[in-house]
Amino acid sequence: MNGDLQDKVVLITGASAGIGGAAARLFGSMGAKVALMARGEKRLQEAVEAIGESGGQAFGFPGDAASKEDCQAVLMAVQEKWGQLDILVNNAGLHHRGPFLDNNPEELARMIQVNLESPIYLTRIALPYLLRQGGAIVNVASLAGCIPVPDSATYSASKFGLRAFSLALRTELESKGVSVSLVSPGPVNTGFILDELDQVTDITLSQPMVSSERVADAILACVLDGRAERKIPRASGVLTTLGYLSPFLKRCLRPLLEWKGARAKRKLQNQRTPSS
Repeated sequence: MNGDLQDKVVLITGASAGIGGAAARLFGSMGAKVALMARGEKRLQEAVEAIGESGGQAFGFPGDAASKEDCQAVLMAVQEKWGQLDILVNNAGLHHRGPFLDNNPEELARMIQVNLESPIYLTRIALPYLLRQGGAIVNVASLAGCIPVPDSATYSASKFGLRAFSLALRTELESKGVSVSLVSPGPVNTGFILDELDQVTDITLSQPMVSSERVADAILACVLDGRAERKIPRASGVLTTLGYLSPFLKRCLRPLLEWKGARAKRKLQNQRTPSS
């Protein structure tokens, strides 16, 4: 896809805040028409209004990305309003943190539904629209989908699955005019991490935290150049790849990384105000 996004139609899930909200604002600033899907109606409406106040075009669809009915309905709404779909960003995510046995089966199933089943289903029903004139799909995965993370077994599995799905589908569609890309960030400075800071594993926080805007920039870059995957930050991406390829190296580095992450967590905990 070339750099001109004027009047391109973008659908983003999990778009009311965090990475999805930052991506929605960025695409809106570049002239794209943005459909935002999220469950929280109040924050969703605020996100839509912010794009409108900046001169962009957007509408919000209150819905659950894990609901097949809501996925079908948001696509119908996009078609009725703008008559096309050019870019799909599967960003909605869920993480019930902690040891596997501490999560009940319903929580584990819900993670798989939101993080893996939903992007697969929404991609499938959106593809006929994307194939009409060419387009782009960007799936927001995680560095936890590149190397297994203890105490996040199901989350890590869902992101591994999303990564495998994306890379395989990319090969299927490479001659059909639709690019498929992955953005795999480490910890991101949003409520996804900060609201559950005490439950976040130390090793997760051993890596530098990045802003939602930086992840949004990577999503946009994937749309424009069709690159297979961007890992953020790059050094953390290299480290996860080395750890996956060399289990011995991973075992050797783990104590150091956990120590580093514990220090980072304590610093963040100390920065919180009593009311937070």
